[in-house]
Amino acid sequence: MAETSRSLLRWREIPGSVWALGLVSLFMDSSSEMIHALLPLYLVSVLGASTLTVGIIEGIAEATASITKVFSGALSDYLGNRKWLAAAGYGLAALSKPIFPLAPDIGWLAVARFIDRVGKGIRGAPRDALVADLTPADLRGTAFGLRQSLDTIGAVLGPLLAILFMAALADNFRQVFWIAVIPAFISVAIIIGSVREPERSARPRPVRAPLARAELARLDAGYWTAVGVAAIFTLARFSEAFLILRAQSVGLDVAFAPAVLVVMNVTYTFSSWPAGALSDTLGRYGVIVAGFAPLILADLLLALGNGVAPVMLGVALWGLHMGLTQGTLSALVADTVPENLRGTGFGVFNLVSGLAMLVASVIAGALWEMIGPDGTFLAGAAFTAIALAALPHRRRLRPRR
Repeated sequence: MAETSRSLLRWREIPGSVWALGLVSLFMDSSSEMIHALLPLYLVSVLGASTLTVGIIEGIAEATASITKVFSGALSDYLGNRKWLAAAGYGLAALSKPIFPLAPDIGWLAVARFIDRVGKGIRGAPRDALVADLTPADLRGTAFGLRQSLDTIGAVLGPLLAILFMAALADNFRQVFWIAVIPAFISVAIIIGSVREPERSARPRPVRAPLARAELARLDAGYWTAVGVAAIFTLARFSEAFLILRAQSVGLDVAFAPAVLVVMNVTYTFSSWPAGALSDTLGRYGVIVAGFAPLILADLLLALGNGVAPVMLGVALWGLHMGLTQGTLSALVADTVPENLRGTGFGVFNLVSGLAMLVASVIAGALWEMIGPDGTFLAGAAFTAIALAALPHRRRLRPRR
């Protein structure tokens, strides 16, 4: 623990551009979560969508982001430049935000969600590769944890602001969606003005055909094991939209529905940075495995809880699981991929995870329709237990030398 504390205390060594990328994520997530915290209820209660429709929209949106990340990551390796691709992704996401309040029906909202996720896909892999490029190897987990913590601070602020404005505007969803446009454009301004690429002499040589078979063959067993671990566990964790719907089903008022994401993201925020620092000192594998015990407990509470309090405790444990695993998995990918294939490596990693999320969300929506929320979350606990049993051996997760 002392070594972990020392890693946290080295925050001054984290490059300024990594801090700036964290602030970019903070503002964009504030915008996105103001909308996404309300969107499932808006779809179901105002537009009359089914929970299966919500699951399909969420799954397709996330899968779209993941597919896009493959090509944007490979393009960043080809160009040898990551900042402007990331900025383009944030810009597209910002441009999608006005569609939400203007959308007249479910189809237009699906389009807005699609465009937003394309923007996320364009920015995700280049941004993560840029964090890895900028950060010393012995601070990589700490840097990814810091960026994830700042990102989830935005994910806390977004739902809080949604609650505040829903109360002030008499549950007017569309007006709250308009307010969410503002932080999205602040995010774009920060990445354009404050993020810098590494010095040219410090960059690896560009890869001219990053998706060619010869280049993909350089992604070794350690990398593919990391991808497999992420995919297995993503199958056990579906969209957070179902957390909001579960809280409403036990009596949470619509105006306070965004509190679900606040609770989740508070534990996510406070666990991400320490988890990243811990993985720098004790290794990635143990932190990742430890992160899935809270998910099983969360699923059981969400399945069996009969009131708002136990459901919210389950939501908090869900956030703890996210904090322990997400930044650590990103650091693990950075550890196991060649330096000049980082964009491609993150892109493929996110593609596989996104397809797993699509499958998980559609299954969750179907289970909800057929047997209700109890069965949905009990199935999630079962999937997680099976995934833990199938986890590959830790020796295959060693960092690339």
